[in-house]
Amino acid sequence: MTTSDELDRGTSPEHFERLKENMERVDQLSQKLVEIMANRKGHHPGLDGPNQELFARAATSYWSEILQNPAKLMEQQVEYWGKSVLNFAEAQSVLAGEGEEGSEKATPQDRRFGNPMWDNNPYFHFVKQQYLINSEAIRSAVSQVDDLEAIDRHRLRYFSDQIINMMAPTNFLPTNPDALEKALETEGQSLIDGMQNLVDDLEANNGELVVRLADESAFEIGGNIATSAGEVVFRNRMMEIIQYHPTTETVHETPIVLFPPWINKFYILDLKAQNSLIKWVTEQGYTLFVVSWINPNSDYADVGMEEYIEEGFLTAIDKAKDICKVKQVNAIGYCIAGTTLSLTLALMKKRGDKSVKSATLFTALTDFSDQGDFTPFLQNDFVDAIVEEIGDDGVLPSYIMARTFSYLRANDLVYGPAIRSYMLGETPPAFDLLYWNGDGANLPGKMAVEYLRGLCQRNEFAEGGFELFGELLNLKDVDIPLMAVTCETDHIAPWMNCYKGVQQMGGRSKTFIVSQSGHIAGIVNPPSRNKYGHYTNSDLKGTPEAWMEGASFNEGSWWPRWESWLKKRSGKQVPARKPGDSNNPVLEAAPGSYVRIRATD
Repeated sequence: MTTSDELDRGTSPEHFERLKENMERVDQLSQKLVEIMANRKGHHPGLDGPNQELFARAATSYWSEILQNPAKLMEQQVEYWGKSVLNFAEAQSVLAGEGEEGSEKATPQDRRFGNPMWDNNPYFHFVKQQYLINSEAIRSAVSQVDDLEAIDRHRLRYFSDQIINMMAPTNFLPTNPDALEKALETEGQSLIDGMQNLVDDLEANNGELVVRLADESAFEIGGNIATSAGEVVFRNRMMEIIQYHPTTETVHETPIVLFPPWINKFYILDLKAQNSLIKWVTEQGYTLFVVSWINPNSDYADVGMEEYIEEGFLTAIDKAKDICKVKQVNAIGYCIAGTTLSLTLALMKKRGDKSVKSATLFTALTDFSDQGDFTPFLQNDFVDAIVEEIGDDGVLPSYIMARTFSYLRANDLVYGPAIRSYMLGETPPAFDLLYWNGDGANLPGKMAVEYLRGLCQRNEFAEGGFELFGELLNLKDVDIPLMAVTCETDHIAPWMNCYKGVQQMGGRSKTFIVSQSGHIAGIVNPPSRNKYGHYTNSDLKGTPEAWMEGASFNEGSWWPRWESWLKKRSGKQVPARKPGDSNNPVLEAAPGSYVRIRATD
């Protein structure tokens, strides 16, 4: 917080002169900002919110309630007016020296309002309290809209919360004490740095605002992240296959083929040696193959789920079998790759292909009957906008998906970083996980629409069958030994929904685990950290709630439990294998070339 001495220095003529000069530099940068925005391509407006029908239905429902029960509206309004008038009266009293500063302290803990000035300064205290009063009034009004379908109520709550978060006083310079203090302390340099950060972010994404979460200059793929030793032993238009060097003298006969999601890069599982699942797996004595997907451009417009399965999953499995001279592999699929691995296993069942001995799914949805936090984005108006956005280019840009995920946690992943970067002029932190999070991938248009329409919206894999390669694929066709690892606080693939999908699979040997933490931290949870535990229960017959009620809690990572399960399905020990063979020569060192392709390249 700024001290009185600093304020005295800050009000000197010399200080104001330097502040004025810096404000002129801010104005120059703002001109650059205008130029960038003038050349911005833009995106379909339907991706910014629901169509007007939702708000029209909500307004009609609310108006109908008013006509039927006007006393209820008056009660709400009087309460709102009363709180607003009392808040104003308190501010006036404090300004007149008659009241106690920050008298209303019993507000919920909110990191946005950590600066003492939110309580001690009458102006900022008034602004904060009025924002909280307004937020409560909006949420109360939305909760009173009853005459809507459950999905519409969910969407109305979500988008009204987005408006509330967007209008927080912390998001605006005149009502953000941290930013104002920093501007005075630095004589406006923080605003110059912030404007430069904004210009840089817009230029990096062709005029679209995607807030950088990490200092990209601090990381080098293959330098200080994704450093596990391995070789690219195969490449086609869809993927590179990396075979990692063994770290033991002998290995299990059956190799592992790991399929990461193609929405992000594979190195989430190899950020650094201390938490690398890839490194840990090789240390347990396994031959490990990992797929590194291409970051597609417009040339991939007609690539769909069939191409990912045929040229990706099936090809990788065949290559691993060929190189290791075995008939079967153990397969792993993470997130959307776990969903697609399940489709692949159902297809292989139809074809009588027994190349996969066991499967492990990491946070993989296969039953989409409950759309959870993604409900607002999986309705026809939003998906229709995605289809139009794909348009002639045939590719869904990575920032669309990144933005969707980020706004599920808007204050942490959008507004908080934006304030630090653009208002305070700070350099984003050198955080490897956030660097990976910002290194997204585009999606082929055909694949994205198939996934959104057939799996997410119509839930065909769980209800009636999802058609690929002329076959109708069902969850019950997945009948090989399987372990599903889910995460307790995962908002992308909620564990309860994953559980429902595993329940419907046809195998007799099914193991289900719920790790503590979320979509990433619950999976990237090395035993050495001893941070997050996990839940186990062999009874998969009941509801998700019954499963958790009967589950046992286990301290520490699930990795050793999974490895004990896996080694029973991995055969005898054989001499450790060097990457590649005469038919599949080494092409280049890991992490390969595809992982270095940026979405904007």
